[in-house]
Amino acid sequence: MPQNHFEVGILVARRRLRGPWATHAWLPVAALPAAPPVANWTQLAETEAESTFYAGSYEVLLHPAETSHYRDNLVSGRPSLWVSLRKLGEDSYEIATVTADPYEGEAMAEGIGEIVEAVPMPNECQGILRAFFEAFHVERKFEKRKRDRADPEALARGGQGKGRGE
Repeated sequence: MPQNHFEVGILVARRRLRGPWATHAWLPVAALPAAPPVANWTQLAETEAESTFYAGSYEVLLHPAETSHYRDNLVSGRPSLWVSLRKLGEDSYEIATVTADPYEGEAMAEGIGEIVEAVPMPNECQGILRAFFEAFHVERKFEKRKRDRADPEALARGGQGKGRGE
């Protein structure tokens, strides 16, 4: 039985901005295939323009009803995870959610107040996602619904006839 979840470690960057309104911006930049043995919000690297932090781990849950979405992600050419950061206070964030569903990721990006970025999915996670897809995906045939034919005499009858208990 394939796994229905996997854990990732999330890397976040604090990038310096050149502008009058903000001095920096936070954004997710990478996902690790497992949580490293370091504390959350440990600074990993720093350059003149950017500081990189390990924000923490997150368990990505997979759902059988979303397998067609996972397939679309895997065949996209750049399988991704969508990471959402929620602001807690001044320069304080938490990982709100991480998903492998591209449509859920797109919906999260439309929200206000959270920072959402697509980051490359680690190869190990792609393997778990592919195995889950292969085990649970059921192709559903698209059936176009047909409209009922209009009754041209319905108005002439004054609403009498079909649907009125006759």
